[in-house]
Amino acid sequence: MSDGTLITLISIGVTILFMLGVPVFLVIGYWVIGMSFVLALPLLNIGAALADVFTDGFALLAMPLFILTGDLINRSGIARRLSDYAYACLGWIRGGLSMAALGACGLFAAISGSNSATTATIGSMLHPEMVKGDYDERFSAATAAAGGTVGIIIPPSIIFIVYGFLLNLPISDLFVAGIIPGTLMVVAMMTAAFLLAWKNKWGVLIGLSPSRIIKTAIGAWLGFFAIGLVLWGIYTGKFSPTEAAGVTVGFCIIVGFLCLPLYKMMGKNEDRPIEERGYGEMLVVQGFSPIELPSITMRSAQITGILAPLIAVSVVMQQILSVLGAQQIIGDFVTGMGGYYAVLFTAMAIVFVSGMVLESLPVTIILAPILAPIAHSVGVEPVQFAVIFLVGASIGFITPPYGLNLYVASGVTGVPYFRLLPYTVPYLVALISVWLVIALVPELSTALLPGR
Repeated sequence: MSDGTLITLISIGVTILFMLGVPVFLVIGYWVIGMSFVLALPLLNIGAALADVFTDGFALLAMPLFILTGDLINRSGIARRLSDYAYACLGWIRGGLSMAALGACGLFAAISGSNSATTATIGSMLHPEMVKGDYDERFSAATAAAGGTVGIIIPPSIIFIVYGFLLNLPISDLFVAGIIPGTLMVVAMMTAAFLLAWKNKWGVLIGLSPSRIIKTAIGAWLGFFAIGLVLWGIYTGKFSPTEAAGVTVGFCIIVGFLCLPLYKMMGKNEDRPIEERGYGEMLVVQGFSPIELPSITMRSAQITGILAPLIAVSVVMQQILSVLGAQQIIGDFVTGMGGYYAVLFTAMAIVFVSGMVLESLPVTIILAPILAPIAHSVGVEPVQFAVIFLVGASIGFITPPYGLNLYVASGVTGVPYFRLLPYTVPYLVALISVWLVIALVPELSTALLPGR
């Protein structure tokens, strides 16, 4: 049997495994091992690849730290306070709770940097509230999934760290470049949520209460401080993204330890309605004890243990694709498109289609080194292309058949995956519209960069 036939059979086989629900890490791993035998390459050591990726890239150390940050702010009660604030600001509008969920996703993303953590945290907190508030459960779950897409765009962002590592771009510049596009994504999704809720008369409205807004803003002060700390430190150059991640973890741990005894002294104020709490009580979040820290850390380590091998095996996959000449084929195809917009939109189409079947990490690791130099050769600013590339990859989180956020939302809400799909369409339209605007208006990505 010829090598070409074997390669085709192996590729078909792993595609079937993927469609049957086998984790993408194992699917790519099986393909890598099969290709190694067919091409008579030395069997590549995934563990060694993993070690090389993380020992050679100091910036990648921020990834597990930001994942831990997400779990800490969730367990400490900071995420709940951010959600309360968003609801106080928007709950008086038709669809306000769904808009608040999207706003909370944006605020959570500004601390955690993870799409799946954002979807899981906000979905588990606000999905029951939305269902009780007379929203369709499928729409509620789809809203959490869509909101999670900004988890990798609004800084800090785990995937921006990976992209900067691969393309040798300043990660702090990438973080700053994601602020305006991420905000636009949230606003666009809020608009879609409002229109759907208005059409279907979903949601129970609350009165617009300035005192409630002020009280919940005070309650969310620790979250705002954490967001400001990260952005200030990175934007001013006081510390690197990796150092920012470490500082944020330290801040969350200190807050968790200090707030727990105060919270207990105040009689577990989180159990009482916001209107019945004093302003002083709102200053203290739930917190957690030192005894709980190992279990929180273990949960973060489990997520890191999924993502880190995926990065390593994707790097190996990139090497094999290079041997097969796939990168050259893709590069020649995109280059052959001609001018600025033809190359740009062809690259966007490739990213979009790839995001439908792969997670953002392998999409970034495999395609970014191919497409970014081509885009730069026709005049696309590297930082702008990074934002375009990763916004496209983030849209893949709610695009079938893969749609990682859809699986996460289904898991935390109990709504079957396929029942979510119709309600993701309005969010997809909103996100793709913003994506096109970001591609056509470079200033949206570059206006906040230092020296611009």
